[in-house]
Amino acid sequence: MTYQAALPRVMKIGAGASKELGAVLKMLGLSRPFLVTDRFLLESGRVEQLLHGLSADAIEARVFSDTVPEPTVASIENALADLLRGNHDCVIGFGGGSPMDSAKAIAVLAAFGGECRDYKVPHIQDISGLPVIAIPTTAGTGSEATRFTIVTDEKNDEKMLCTGLAYLPVAALIDYELTLTMPPRLTADTGIDALTHAIEAYVSRRANPFSDSFALFAMRAIAPNLYRVWADPQDRAAREAMMFGSTQAGIAFSNASVALVHGMSRPIGAHFHVPHGLSNAMLLPAVTAWSAPGALPRYAECARAMGVADESEGDQGAVGKLIDELVRLNTELKVPSPSAYGIDGERWHALLPTMAEQALASGSPSNNPVIPTPSEIEAIYRQVWAAA
Repeated sequence: MTYQAALPRVMKIGAGASKELGAVLKMLGLSRPFLVTDRFLLESGRVEQLLHGLSADAIEARVFSDTVPEPTVASIENALADLLRGNHDCVIGFGGGSPMDSAKAIAVLAAFGGECRDYKVPHIQDISGLPVIAIPTTAGTGSEATRFTIVTDEKNDEKMLCTGLAYLPVAALIDYELTLTMPPRLTADTGIDALTHAIEAYVSRRANPFSDSFALFAMRAIAPNLYRVWADPQDRAAREAMMFGSTQAGIAFSNASVALVHGMSRPIGAHFHVPHGLSNAMLLPAVTAWSAPGALPRYAECARAMGVADESEGDQGAVGKLIDELVRLNTELKVPSPSAYGIDGERWHALLPTMAEQALASGSPSNNPVIPTPSEIEAIYRQVWAAA
């Protein structure tokens, strides 16, 4: 049996790594970047700092800063139109998952045309478009090291998963200092997102020895340090561990897959505009408890890697402690239930059949240790709602 592994060609990791952007572009033979970011990073001066560093290397970049928190077809089309007004040889995604995912989609559409919908699964886009350089500013999505991007079709409230090697950045600059100003809510949501990536990659039906090594490392890094960065945003050692753990988790699920949590999370984001990491957090304890019988030894290893069970603990006991820890994590980090978040209950329950259908259509649930039926997915959605 063989399996495929893919990583960015270049990864610069550590404090100040983002300052090496110009050198990385030159190493790759690139000189006309289109920088995709968000309004906050522009207004906070972070983009100016990045551009100043590029100027020192005699490189000028055009900036698009109107990305939206969850990329939509309209936002991608706006950015693409701006890119096509210039003569660019690469796209830089600077920010959290949204700017990086936007950059990936733009890079493919710029080269091959068409619409975002043309590229959603089951289509696989392996032939690369414009080169993408990713610079994450949150420790969560792992998008800097994955072959996926997500775009919401706002006309029918569908989050479209696009996959293939074309979405894998050629370079990633992983600078934990960019995360030191993250607010607590964003820290928590992106951190649990990264933990979900690691857990799902490890229990996935497509897990392999390569992805396993990264998933276990990520869990060891994230589990203890997420509490630390929540309590003290300036804890540099914990921030560094979270950033590297997030990238490791991204590598893990990019080379294995995510599973039921992500499949069920995307419709919540599409219909109710819940941030992706937060919707994952809402689902993680319940989905883990439901899925655990299908891969008890694997979930037990997750508990041991996270430090909530020791090696002498039996699998059943370890999994029990894992589920308890995920519930405690949500409590400590103040993760709201869907009802506490303010989602309308009548609309939530009316949309359950549609959300279950969209979750299954994404393909992710087929990687789960136990493959759910639509009615089982609906039951989990009801349980998550009732956990208020």
